[in-house]
Amino acid sequence: MEKHKVIIVEDDEITSLNLNMSLQKHGYSVVAICDNASQAKNKIAMYTPDVIIIDISLQESSDGIELAKIIKQKYGIPFIYLTSYSDDDIISQAKLTEPYGYIVKPFDPGSLHATIQMALFKYQMENERKEDIDSLKVDKLNLEKLLYSKRVSDKPIVPFGRDYHLDISICETFYKGKKIKLTKKENAFLRLLVAQLGLVVSFEQAMNYVWDENGATENSVRTLVWRLRNKLETDIIKNASGIGYYIEE
Repeated sequence: MEKHKVIIVEDDEITSLNLNMSLQKHGYSVVAICDNASQAKNKIAMYTPDVIIIDISLQESSDGIELAKIIKQKYGIPFIYLTSYSDDDIISQAKLTEPYGYIVKPFDPGSLHATIQMALFKYQMENERKEDIDSLKVDKLNLEKLLYSKRVSDKPIVPFGRDYHLDISICETFYKGKKIKLTKKENAFLRLLVAQLGLVVSFEQAMNYVWDENGATENSVRTLVWRLRNKLETDIIKNASGIGYYIEE
């Protein structure tokens, strides 16, 4: 079995020695021990470890937290804080970096191992969820092809609901021939629904297709649907409870 690679970032020599011994005893491969953030950055780039243990207060400063921010932004590697602090301000700063766990000094070897295993498991689950979301992404080109296949004869008109149609040549929606004024996101979501008439558009699909920026949530989708329903003349958008929305074919 391949050993998980660990980097220790700790400026107390005795603590780092004890960590190294405990980790090796539990079957981990300690690829580097660093006593400052600058050295740690070089070793992380060199070894790409599976997990990093960081003392929150390196050199009696907030270097540990600053290092964690860089790891999160640049490498996406799970990290665990090692701390003897119970100061609320420091803990609050640390929380913002979203660590995968905390180990309090003096550490217990069993708790150390359990914390690392939980961190690795959480990281794996997060990656699998990202892959699931990526698999649900709707390619814009494929969506245009779906809409094109639903048009009436050789016209750029796609009918849906009752008395609605989408003009795919100008990306506008009409009800009984009258244009409905929609925002960019409302229009994108409606196109997604029309392209997949009769099929449920999941929250994940909507978030990935409609929102270019990160940070969209299921509540973002619900709010968008609420606004869109208020602009449509009839209630054609149906709920698929807990999954998403659809328009009947």
